[in-house]
Amino acid sequence: MGDCGQSASAAETRWLASQRRWIGGWRRSLLAATPLVYLIFVAASVGQNARGAGQVTGYAILAVFAVCWLAAPMLFSPVRPLRGFWLYYAVLAGLFLAELPFAHAAGFVLCIFLTILTVGRLRVRSAPVVAGFAVAALLVPVAITSWHVSLRASFDDVTPIGIPIAGLITFVTIEIVRGNQALAEARAEVARLAAENERIRIARDLHDLLGHSLTTITVKAGLARRLGAADPARAVEQITEVEELSRQALADVRAAVSSYRDVTLVGELARGRELLRATGIAADLPTATDVVDPAHSELLGWALREGFTNVVRHAHATTCAVRLSPEGLEITDDGIGSAAPPGNGLSGLRERVLAAGGSVDAGPLQPSGWRLRVSLAGHGGGT
Repeated sequence: MGDCGQSASAAETRWLASQRRWIGGWRRSLLAATPLVYLIFVAASVGQNARGAGQVTGYAILAVFAVCWLAAPMLFSPVRPLRGFWLYYAVLAGLFLAELPFAHAAGFVLCIFLTILTVGRLRVRSAPVVAGFAVAALLVPVAITSWHVSLRASFDDVTPIGIPIAGLITFVTIEIVRGNQALAEARAEVARLAAENERIRIARDLHDLLGHSLTTITVKAGLARRLGAADPARAVEQITEVEELSRQALADVRAAVSSYRDVTLVGELARGRELLRATGIAADLPTATDVVDPAHSELLGWALREGFTNVVRHAHATTCAVRLSPEGLEITDDGIGSAAPPGNGLSGLRERVLAAGGSVDAGPLQPSGWRLRVSLAGHGGGT
């Protein structure tokens, strides 16, 4: 049964990962398809400036350009290297040049797509290329006298202005995405280091508690074994001391574990405030806990610990708020609101709250974020 449960969990994890990749792929394709609306202007210009076979050719080139553009998310997804990028870029540039005789000045709309690719690949270094596209869109239609485009008309066209705007928007979007990724990695590293430091502290404390006691027990047990036949009375004395040392070591361990497990609402609010500050998350936390029944302080402290852990490790949030009431508490954040299956922490919290007669409600918020609500209605004033 355990193996089956683990296999099902692994299969469910793989399925969720594939669904996220599929959704991410559709999002990228939809994002890539959005600029294609500008091709309407190019198609209209082809209809005005070309006839017969020329018109058909202009439409065909435009259709091939659109198909190649839509293929970009599949060719250059985040999990694939940008191999062949410049070949792909050259194909689109060639289609742009081939379209100019049929679309005339409107054909420079295709430079917007080339600008997006250029900025995406070269970042700041793309500025001269983007400026070149904008100048070409402004002056080339004027230079080709057969197109009958004046400088004023060329300037009034949105394309010379739209090209640098598209470049700027692309650059800002990329920088925001990269900044969010760096922030998420930093938060994950802070959470990992916090957990590692806690493990080191526990290991150090247990070593200090048990190291001397276990060494003494080992020595006395060995002495008792050697004295067993020659001096039974001294052997019994050594075994008695071993028993006392063992009881004392056990009491020390229990005291240490009790201090690790000592959870209070006030203490977890203080720890949570420091943890959120360390990870760069704006905290909106209550300054007093007197509205909560003291009998529920430990339980709600566990809820806070689980909620803060999820916010720091999984939510990728920028803000976190906690609200206390006589009926329980509510933790909300503005993160990604992942719908992943609940982990052991949330399951353990649910069991604790159910044992106390309460309920746990955890789920995503709209349009984004996550909420963890612990309700103890009807159980205030417990003993």
